[in-house]
Amino acid sequence: MRIRGRTRVLAVVGAPVAHSLSPRMQNAAIAALGLDAVYVALETPAAALESVVRGILATGGAVNVTVPHKRAVVPLLEVASGLVRRTGACNTVWRGLGGIEGDNTDVPAIRGEAARLVGGRPMRLALVVGSGGSARAAAAAVAEEWPAARVAVLSRDAGRAADFLAWAASAGVAAEVVGDEPADLVVNATPLGLSRSDPLPVAPAPARGGRPVAVLDLVYAPGRTRLVREALAAGVAAEDGRGVLVEQGAVAFRRFFELDPPREVMRAAVEEALGG
Repeated sequence: MRIRGRTRVLAVVGAPVAHSLSPRMQNAAIAALGLDAVYVALETPAAALESVVRGILATGGAVNVTVPHKRAVVPLLEVASGLVRRTGACNTVWRGLGGIEGDNTDVPAIRGEAARLVGGRPMRLALVVGSGGSARAAAAAVAEEWPAARVAVLSRDAGRAADFLAWAASAGVAAEVVGDEPADLVVNATPLGLSRSDPLPVAPAPARGGRPVAVLDLVYAPGRTRLVREALAAGVAAEDGRGVLVEQGAVAFRRFFELDPPREVMRAAVEEALGG
């Protein structure tokens, strides 16, 4: 890859962000199409978020946003997509005709991957672990794919759980605090699993009764995350976040370049990095 003075710079911003495979995936797509651009990861503390995002956009670049900034970046937008307005979270930012524009590409990516794992089986209750921007995207995805389903939220912080329920009510998502009813789908929307020493975010087959039909861990790791491995061992359909990463990245690529993304190239780059 040759970087010149006119090379367009794009970035994923977050904290932590060193683990992100977005640069590897997006640079593979950029190279496949022969574009004069480069995609990098930038560790960005909360206090620097606005200046970093505005600086990249000012040079003609674009930004993906990851934990913990998906909600904090929304006030910077001048044009927000319907999914951003619904979730209050944004992971894709670029400069368009209307100014600073933003979208939430997590929602369609999670929706597609969850539907694939569930495979047409009944969906009554989905358990979402976490209460941040990714959790909102997961809940919105469930509501879109299975309108009659309910969403239970599991959060270590009672205040954040209450905020999540208030958001859900305003967004038309049927949500409740987790109880004793077994879930059909479990989605981990926390960073737990990034480190091998992390505890499980939730038991893949909860002791409170019944095992889920499917488990989707938005974290990805070589050899899959511990949550996914234990779910598979329990006979539950499960996958980590690699498929979600590729799909949300492909939709973001289209926003950034107004070109069809080379999905297979992107998927191959991610699988190579994670060891298949």
